[in-house]
Amino acid sequence: MRSEVSVTFQDSLPVQIDIHGAPPMSRDEARQWLDAQFTEMDCEPLRPTGKLLMADKVVVVAEAAGPAKFADAQWAQTFARAASAALAKPLVVIDVAALSISY
Repeated sequence: MRSEVSVTFQDSLPVQIDIHGAPPMSRDEARQWLDAQFTEMDCEPLRPTGKLLMADKVVVVAEAAGPAKFADAQWAQTFARAASAALAKPLVVIDVAALSISY
């Protein structure tokens, strides 16, 4: 089965990260990693209520990371594994400019 995370930034080609065959990440480990990245990058919730869904967290971390962070293959691979595990989906497509995610 194909396992991939695709991240698109405005005016650039998508970053395709193949995670097939990568060591699996538990859902709890994925959430902890995303939480740490969210805090480390001083991210803000998307919603004015402050409620943050896991899908929102994935998009916000991708936005904060930007293309430069995704150029680091190790970081990008860990992000992709965490996003896939946290959302429990083998295929994740993130459009940072639209702040959207699809499976």
